[in-house]
Amino acid sequence: MSISVDSYIANASPWQKELAKLRTIILTCPLQETIKWNAPCYTKDQQIVLNLGALKNHCVIGFFKGVYLKDKHKLLRKPGPNTQESRVLRFTSLEEIEKYKPVILSYIQEALDLPEAPSLIKEKPKLVLVEELVDLINQDPPFKSAFEALTAGRQRGYNIYFAGAKQAKTRVARIEKNRGKIMLGYGLHDCTCGLSKRMPTCDGSHKTLSDS
Repeated sequence: MSISVDSYIANASPWQKELAKLRTIILTCPLQETIKWNAPCYTKDQQIVLNLGALKNHCVIGFFKGVYLKDKHKLLRKPGPNTQESRVLRFTSLEEIEKYKPVILSYIQEALDLPEAPSLIKEKPKLVLVEELVDLINQDPPFKSAFEALTAGRQRGYNIYFAGAKQAKTRVARIEKNRGKIMLGYGLHDCTCGLSKRMPTCDGSHKTLSDS
């Protein structure tokens, strides 16, 4: 089901007022407003610059290339421990948003001005695969080819998931369970049944197959 920015904010309890305020600030900048991944996103030349989000304890402006901002006020945070490029500004009140309005605008302007020059791209850390995955790659040439053919993001997603298991036998079980998807070129959270309304991400629509 498609949603609008208005309906997203209306249903983002308890952060409706804060999100509305942030939206007003963002729309003073030369950005186009749209909905992607069921959340408000703002683009320049069809490239996503930032988004709005409502979480349990705060609401955020998320900068897709936030790692490249200077962040001279030291306000940007990583959304998660494994996040590489995106960074967020967190807010918990209208007063806080009003206080930092000039800073918000300066960060948005800096994000708009980011060049696309190769010198901007920082060298990403080399992916260190879990031992059990390395063993299978070394033993199975077709699997090695399939895994190496995945995008860097898909490889990283699988590796994080496999590494999250504390016991070796659990890591092996996770690898074997996802082996078929890897051989077919799918990512960990990709839809494999074709029924998802959020392609290429799986939204659980495959469950209807077992119910029919």
